Amino acid sequence: MSAIDASGLTKIYRRGFRGKTGVTALNNLSLTVERGEVFGFLGPNGAGKTTLVKVLLSLVRPTAGQASLLDTRLPDTRVRERIGYLPENHRFPGYLTGEQVLRLFGRLSGVTRPVLDSRIPELLRLVGMEQWKAMKVKRYSKGMLQRIGLAQALANDPDLLFLDEPTDGVDPVGRKEIRDILRDLRSKGKTIFLNSHLLSEVELVCDRVAIVDKGSLLKIGTIAEMTEGGAQYTIGIDGELPESALMEAKAMVVKFTMQPGTLVADAGTTRELNNIIDLLRRHGVMITSLHQQKTTLEESFLALLKREGEAAS
Repeated sequence: MSAIDASGLTKIYRRGFRGKTGVTALNNLSLTVERGEVFGFLGPNGAGKTTLVKVLLSLVRPTAGQASLLDTRLPDTRVRERIGYLPENHRFPGYLTGEQVLRLFGRLSGVTRPVLDSRIPELLRLVGMEQWKAMKVKRYSKGMLQRIGLAQALANDPDLLFLDEPTDGVDPVGRKEIRDILRDLRSKGKTIFLNSHLLSEVELVCDRVAIVDKGSLLKIGTIAEMTEGGAQYTIGIDGELPESALMEAKAMVVKFTMQPGTLVADAGTTRELNNIIDLLRRHGVMITSLHQQKTTLEESFLALLKREGEAAS
């Protein structure tokens, strides 16, 4: 069974005098998130990401469509007992210590005191905040706030976790630790719905991603599917192709460009790549290196938004 099912969600925010103008924050958006996967939800500012999360948390209601979480049809706030949530730019009372924050939000999530007594030390250890558990959060750095925020989202041992920019303000070591935590949660069957502008982080941890813009779903798939494209190879060479080799190469289907000491070839198949290699060898050109250039998630993301923008103009 799926963790999240959404179909045809539309949410129109009314603005202006007597509601005569408005903006469609979601536009017939449909997606499914399977249990036990880390799912990335990506889009530029104003794309509708936060609105979707609010709909799924029953904080706002869609004007059309339907959704369910963990086989529970929304709106049904009882499902929140099985959900953890870390919002972007979260705020905790500055006079509380980190340990007190976990106790407060754990109790608000319905966790009993005896369970929290044993769970809070585990959570502090998990996010690396044991040393600062007695420090008031008003003295925390941004990275420390993110860590304690992640811990509070896990206080009720949720089956489904919504995380909005969980590594914002966290140093590289901390980001690596949070990625490890997310992978461990996935191995335990938890489902994670992740919003982030750090696409390099998303690429490292997510199983699948969806890209939205102007409230509409543009593309959804695995990281491999989202970054696939024409295979381009950079081949380091010692020597130059003679004129006869260049003439032979021009007759080949494979496109390539020459630079000093380097040949860049667009080879869509293994056979095309080997044709280029055979050509070099026939003409006595030594191959010093071979590297496949892969499209990053960020490059795919920007290219997709550019294509959509050009199509709309």
